Amino acid sequence: MSLKIIICIKSVVTTAPEGRVVRTMDNCILNPFDRPAIEMALKLKESEGGTVTAVTMGPDTGSTALYEALSMGVDRAVLITDRAFAGSDTLATSKTLSAAINRLKPFDLVIFGARSSDSDTGQVGPQTAVFLDLPVITGVKEIMRKGDDLLVERHIDEFTEKYLMKLPGAVAVHPRAIQPRDAALSMVEKAFKKEPIEKLSLTDLGISSQGLGESGSPTKLVSMSKIKRKKKCEFIDGSPEEQADELVKRIKAGGYIS
Repeated sequence: MSLKIIICIKSVVTTAPEGRVVRTMDNCILNPFDRPAIEMALKLKESEGGTVTAVTMGPDTGSTALYEALSMGVDRAVLITDRAFAGSDTLATSKTLSAAINRLKPFDLVIFGARSSDSDTGQVGPQTAVFLDLPVITGVKEIMRKGDDLLVERHIDEFTEKYLMKLPGAVAVHPRAIQPRDAALSMVEKAFKKEPIEKLSLTDLGISSQGLGESGSPTKLVSMSKIKRKKKCEFIDGSPEEQADELVKRIKAGGYIS
């Protein structure tokens, strides 16, 4: 049985030297943590057959990430965009994504990257799975087909865990799970020659705006500042033995060793 896979990705932005967010088509890229997730989706498609649909939420600049996904080999790209979604935190984002994924039924597997390089929360994948009422496994290193189910492997501390997951289900892929492919120039050209990226608005999703966007976000970023790291260098005098003894004393005093 082939797999219908949905991969949720994000377009992230670079920042100006003063820390200001710059959101333009030229400065938006595919979230680096989503690339291994896309690769895992494509590997599953190659081994089991099926389709891979990439989904992202945001303004039109989000199409940058979708074109990158298409150039890697994704079959279909969907942009969820509406002013009603602006200012969403992870909870409101997860609600919107789950509504869009329901709109794209049927599906067998929803794949997420571990986290995004801009907010670094790692919350959207598990939250979206909960809204979809799907089993979810995070930190995934490998996925194999086992009958009608999936055998999912993850590493935690010094252990390897293996889970048998019934479908439909969801996974969040470990950043070092698999080396993502580089898109060939021919694939990049093909991506831009495909049908226009599909767009889904609030009306298309058929849901209320209540609980979505900025007004539906229980958390808000109130400030962001660069961490000022203090560097201090000291020299210890004396013979090598005296220097070693003094260094050990200082390390113990700092609580690094007992």
